[in-house]
Amino acid sequence: MSSGRLPANIDPREQPAYPLSEAARCVKLPAATLRSWILGRPYPTAHGRAVFRPLIKPAQAHPPTLSFWNLVEAHVLRALRSDHGVSVDNVRKAVEYAEKKLNIERLLLRPELRSEAGRLFLDRYGELINLSASGQLAMHQLLTAHLRRVTWDTARLPVRLHPFLVGDASSAEMPIAIDARISFGRPVIIRRGVSTAAIASRIDAGESPDEVAADYDLTKDEVERAVVYERAA
Repeated sequence: MSSGRLPANIDPREQPAYPLSEAARCVKLPAATLRSWILGRPYPTAHGRAVFRPLIKPAQAHPPTLSFWNLVEAHVLRALRSDHGVSVDNVRKAVEYAEKKLNIERLLLRPELRSEAGRLFLDRYGELINLSASGQLAMHQLLTAHLRRVTWDTARLPVRLHPFLVGDASSAEMPIAIDARISFGRPVIIRRGVSTAAIASRIDAGESPDEVAADYDLTKDEVERAVVYERAA
């Protein structure tokens, strides 16, 4: 009988772990948006219909199941959403351009996005969609804010993601984390490793934030943030 553990040479960050709907909740994206990034989407043309190629290759295709690294890619792509929406085809072209220029694979996972690779990518994307100088500056700031929430290991690959809570884009506090090595990669209050889902479940069962905080040795604020994260649309 299998022990259920992955072979020693398999990185848990690469393993299929999140069904598409769960992945969308983890990074607070509409499921339809994430689906289009994973599976592509059709669009009308003068000659009928065409299809945008996907931006993210899921760890498992059938059914679509994402890995931890796929979550990070989706988190970074979220930074590119703005009032004009994400141009899937142009984002993909800009990513491919920067990867080719700098010989970087899977650019959306790399800390190099903070420097030259990010500049090349945003310059190319701005050209493709005719983005104004102020629009490009705003997009750079959004991308930087998202990259601050990713922790990389010595191999320059993501090891931890601190997802946003609703409305906290400017907050320096990051109590919630997703780490493939902790709680099977489910969101936790990282200081204690307590599942945000478990906290929300106890609140829904009628316990007070103070009671839950005392049981888990958390602050009341941590409990409330876990609930906000779990219940955000």
